Amino acid sequence: MGLTGCENHKCFLASLAQTESLLECESWLSGQSDRLCMFAVFVRANRLRGRIYQGSNMSSAYESSPHYTANDYQHWKGDWELWEGIAIAMSPSPFGRHQLALTELAGLLRNAIQDAGCDARAVVELDWIVSDDTVVRPDVMVVCGDPPERHLEKAPAVAVEVLSESTRKNDLGYKRGLYHQHGIAAYLIVDPNDKTVVLDRRQEDGGYQTEDVSGSVALRVCDDCEIKLSVETLFR
Repeated sequence: MGLTGCENHKCFLASLAQTESLLECESWLSGQSDRLCMFAVFVRANRLRGRIYQGSNMSSAYESSPHYTANDYQHWKGDWELWEGIAIAMSPSPFGRHQLALTELAGLLRNAIQDAGCDARAVVELDWIVSDDTVVRPDVMVVCGDPPERHLEKAPAVAVEVLSESTRKNDLGYKRGLYHQHGIAAYLIVDPNDKTVVLDRRQEDGGYQTEDVSGSVALRVCDDCEIKLSVETLFR
């Protein structure tokens, strides 16, 4: 079966074993609307392609690729995320505009939560164990109740990613799809280079509406508590 006939990543990988270059692979990926599937496939394809294009058996290559767990992850040193069993090295947090925007936004969220009297906390770079083989670390999260001591095991109310050159594709691709899949009420995407804020807001039907944010925006979090977040001072 050709790549265009595949509807899931297992089918895609099986077809990929028969191709001679990644050109068809990348073309196929670019046409997919499901970002979560797209990036899961792309990560797996990149991990396997060295063996695939040497004529190795597809099934044995796929099965022999290490599949890590959240328990493995907790013993690693350095900065990592875990996507469906695949270890993803995280680039060091960039300084300058990225760090300033992250710090400012975390403070704005904390002030908004306090002003609204919500039982919630804004936490920075805390691990969220999504499943047995997936762990991510959003730049900022709003969690309901008291923050956990070590890591989060349930979906946050709000996730924030501040874009940088090294994280842009991940934040707009795989992680965006992951946050949608797990029903996060709001996903804020901050671009310090373009000085823009984009909000993915969960709708009643479970879908998401994307809107540009300027000035202030109301976010409903934690037992229907609403906060009013002002981003006017974010890029001063």
